[in-house]
Amino acid sequence: MVSKSPLNPLALVGQALFYGLFAVIIGYFSTSPDYTHLEPDRALIKLSFSTHGEPVGECHTRTPEELAKLAPNMRAPTTCPRERSPITVKIDMDGKLLFEGVAPPAGLSKDGTSTIYRRFEVPAGEHMLSVKMNDNVRIKDFNHVKEEKLTLKPSQILVIDLRKDRGGIFFE
Repeated sequence: MVSKSPLNPLALVGQALFYGLFAVIIGYFSTSPDYTHLEPDRALIKLSFSTHGEPVGECHTRTPEELAKLAPNMRAPTTCPRERSPITVKIDMDGKLLFEGVAPPAGLSKDGTSTIYRRFEVPAGEHMLSVKMNDNVRIKDFNHVKEEKLTLKPSQILVIDLRKDRGGIFFE
């Protein structure tokens, strides 16, 4: 049978000091150092989307000869490429290039979504914003374009999104 020893007063004092120090550290870092999300005269533009690009090629209708060469369980009348187009993005603000980049499709077969997230701190005020995107390698120019004059308030956050089901590029 093991008997419990009485609590050591020195251990209790040490534990109280440790908890007190821990509380002081938590209290300090809950209020300091001061954090400023954005400077008072700045706004934030976020480019954020996750979408599929168009297939890189057209679907092909198989001829009867091609179908006859395939196993019976593989005789789909049409075949389409799995690979998706990367999405090219270009953003100009007040006639100057703000961002240019490419969001490649995910996956080993390059058939997943293209995802991009970027943040741009810009001066608050009135700006001409031009966003161009291309999600189809078979089209040479940009197939989604939006240009708009915007007034960004200090600390405002503007999100640029691509929603093909709702017509293209959105500013929110």
